Amino acid sequence: MATADNLKEAFAGESQANRTYLAFAKKADKDGLAQIAKLFRAAAAAETVHAHAHLKAMGGVKGTAENLQAAINGEGFEFQEMYPKFLAEAEEEGAKAAVTSFEFAMAVEEIHHGLYGKALETLEAGGDMEAAPISVCPVCGNTFVGDAPDKCPICATPKKMYMHIE
Repeated sequence: MATADNLKEAFAGESQANRTYLAFAKKADKDGLAQIAKLFRAAAAAETVHAHAHLKAMGGVKGTAENLQAAINGEGFEFQEMYPKFLAEAEEEGAKAAVTSFEFAMAVEEIHHGLYGKALETLEAGGDMEAAPISVCPVCGNTFVGDAPDKCPICATPKKMYMHIE
């Protein structure tokens, strides 16, 4: 049983390292340090390789229907239980940046929950989702399938700043 726990811990650590190094790369780019930024991105890619290997070893990647259901369950837990608790504690402590971060994440996780639900319905009906552009707000993470609004309804970021997902 120790190996299963170790795989979970290793997966979490590698996943966090990936995200951390990508944030470090953005900062290095802003500081005009292109090669250091590239090094951070390379290390982030390596951490992703490790995380995927650990997840696979845990049996964490299944069929697409099971993966969608796992995503629905995870997103549901986040916006229904986890983030409301985190938000209340941050508000109580007066941690304004955390309040904003948790509010944005909670709102977007509910959107993801719905998107995954629609994807699962489509898959269970025998197909893939209809081809459509998908974009993400770089401020709050709001995710748009199809035509995106001119400004994000969660954080008011203009459409021209959205990331387009291929």
